[in-house]
Amino acid sequence: MIKKLLANVGEYKKQSLMTPLYVALELVLDMIIPLVMAKLIDEGIEKNDGGMIIRLGGILFVCAIIALYLGAMSGRTAAVASAGFASNLRKNMFAKIQTFSFGNIDRFSSSSLVTRMTTDVTNVQNAYQMIIRMLVRSPLNFTFSLIMAFTINRELSMIFVGVLPVLALGLFGIVHFAHPLFEKVFRIYDRLNNIIQENLQGIRVVKSYVREDFEEQKFDNVSTDIYKAFSKAQRIVAFNSPILQFCVYTCMLLLSWLGAKLIVVDGSLTTGELVSMFTYTMQILMSLNMLSMVFVMVITARTSAERIVEVLDEESDLHNPVNPLMNVADGSVAFKDVCFSYANDAEKLALEKTNLSVASGEFIGIIGGTGSSKSSLVQLIPRLYDVTAGAVEVGGHDVREYDLETLRDEVSMVLQKNTLFSGTIKENLRWGNENATDEDIIRVCKIAQADSFIEEFPDKYDTMISQGGNNVSGGQKQRLCIARALLKKPKILIMDDSTSAVDTKTDQSIRAGLKQEIPGTTTFIIAQRISSIQDADRIIVMEDGKINGIGTHDELLVSNQIYREVNDSQQKGFGQSEE
Repeated sequence: MIKKLLANVGEYKKQSLMTPLYVALELVLDMIIPLVMAKLIDEGIEKNDGGMIIRLGGILFVCAIIALYLGAMSGRTAAVASAGFASNLRKNMFAKIQTFSFGNIDRFSSSSLVTRMTTDVTNVQNAYQMIIRMLVRSPLNFTFSLIMAFTINRELSMIFVGVLPVLALGLFGIVHFAHPLFEKVFRIYDRLNNIIQENLQGIRVVKSYVREDFEEQKFDNVSTDIYKAFSKAQRIVAFNSPILQFCVYTCMLLLSWLGAKLIVVDGSLTTGELVSMFTYTMQILMSLNMLSMVFVMVITARTSAERIVEVLDEESDLHNPVNPLMNVADGSVAFKDVCFSYANDAEKLALEKTNLSVASGEFIGIIGGTGSSKSSLVQLIPRLYDVTAGAVEVGGHDVREYDLETLRDEVSMVLQKNTLFSGTIKENLRWGNENATDEDIIRVCKIAQADSFIEEFPDKYDTMISQGGNNVSGGQKQRLCIARALLKKPKILIMDDSTSAVDTKTDQSIRAGLKQEIPGTTTFIIAQRISSIQDADRIIVMEDGKINGIGTHDELLVSNQIYREVNDSQQKGFGQSEE
């Protein structure tokens, strides 16, 4: 895990190495200062030697200034290194997530991935800064101070040896009991992010059904869970301070008692040496204090680090073959004994023994009830998921033989959940083709029946779209997404219920434009309205993950009961609405 994380330090290795160097040099001066102070007391103040006081005072001043500079530099380089490390972590995690299949993302959940890229990375960043600075400083400070203390007086220095096991045992207990609680806290953070994400995405539904109080209660409940779990973990971590204070005051008490005895009774210790011992004692105990702070930070960051490494180690379910095909011959599609399960479980199939052959340029309509696996069927064509059994062929080859980018460049999808990004209308449309000219953009917008409402905006095609496309209507959003897909000039176009928010006349105009402008493109249209697909070359009726019937509109009215019932119910509803 550590090796995996450190690989993200990258170009910030210099700052990461310079920080411990600055810390080590600062510590050398910190070790010299108490010795100079002892000499200042014994040879300057007690002997009333003004010249010695000035000389040693000057040395102390210079050492203090240099130590201050080195401390500031170590803080600066540590901050740069940790911030750069966190930046690389986020960048590499985001790049890794871009390679994930839908299956990978389903396993983590989007809310969990957001937590890992924000809260978890921040925890690791803070821990890294502490480690390269404090974790270097504390052991060195402790070691040097202990050596200097033993140099001054071995008997007094044995006090530290007696106190250390108590402190070490206390720290071990804190780490042992706190880590599982922090793991629980971050799992609850995932739930918190999920609730916030759902609420913001469905804010219109929440307000329409006047469910603000319910959503607030949901948030309060998970927020309370975080409070309870985090408080419990922090209560354990809080034992760090009293344990440390006990060790500090015990050392100071014993030093004062034994030191006074050695000065007054034995005469084997000078006043300056006792002052130096107090100074080294504080440095030893402060180094242990800093070490305990690092331990607390590492306890918190350990769970975060494990969650980050989980993302970095995750491999996509989808892989390019060794020698991938780099060209899709045409838009023909074939399903051969296809079985598919989202859980990769042969007992829980979304699609079962599906066989279908579609010629290049054919217009295929797909209809079926909710949960009949209409979307599952078409998502296998651009290999958003891999089949559990069987094969899906495009252009005469199994989709698993193609380079993923090549395959998806030839397939355009307009999904059920239409997504626009913040930016102008032009910038959104050029997601389909970044090199598209203004003429190309206007042409596809006319096909998608989007040009008319775009021209009504004051800034026309330079109109800004807010995040998620919240400043345009559902129908406008769908037409913009259709135009974006057309701009790609695909061999296969998939429209998954993507005209549900437009009226029947606009829907008919879009379909007429598609037939006229892209006659060679294989088109799949999933729809709830029969009017949207009745003029298709063939219509597929789906039920419970299986193809229930295939044929033209007229053929299915005669041969397929499900299609006939849907048609009758829609015709009846249309007739009533007309009255």
